[in-house]
Amino acid sequence: MLNQPIIELDDVDLTLGAGASRAHVLKKISLAVHKGEAVGLIGPSGSGKSTLLMTLAGLERPDSGRVRVDGADLTRLSENELARFRGRRMGVVFQSFQLIPTMTALENVAVPLELAGRPDAFARAREELEAVGLGGRLAHYPGQLSGGEQQRVALARALAPDPAILAADEPTGNLDSETGAAIIDLIFAQQARRGATLVLVTHDASLAARCDRAVRLRSGRIDAEISE
Repeated sequence: MLNQPIIELDDVDLTLGAGASRAHVLKKISLAVHKGEAVGLIGPSGSGKSTLLMTLAGLERPDSGRVRVDGADLTRLSENELARFRGRRMGVVFQSFQLIPTMTALENVAVPLELAGRPDAFARAREELEAVGLGGRLAHYPGQLSGGEQQRVALARALAPDPAILAADEPTGNLDSETGAAIIDLIFAQQARRGATLVLVTHDASLAARCDRAVRLRSGRIDAEISE
């Protein structure tokens, strides 16, 4: 049942860069996402959709406005507090996987849990890798895995803390269409199984249509919201 939003952005402005490269990326963005909802962020390149995702994940700080996520005002948290918050309440999946090449699949998933003080870090990591179909690849390094397998490791890492929110930035951007479709199916299946909130950046309108709602950005502003 939808009630109090789990994500609230109120009049968020953000400028990136300096000098001639300075760009006003987000302009008075206000957005609410409810618990358990799947929201697709769509729009042309440069529209601000990835920056918006990074802002609601606490990876970019707005110049003005408020970002409230799962009861916490991210604009008031220190960098250390933001890192702890993300480690507990939010999982982020990037287009480029961002795995540590010198660590095995199991270590890539377990180490963030260890750093967060989880005594069951490796057992939990094993469970999550098995859940994404990689139970037989625990000891493999990223360089020994296909792109699709690396993204499955990244997804397992994001889901291991059992986050309230899963943020995915073009998670199929570096994958072929068949592999990408399998990853998307996995993301939606895991979101539904856990009752998590999903915010997904994509350039693919058909993929956004699988979400409960699509939010279209243009030139740093919300251009339209489309409910399915």
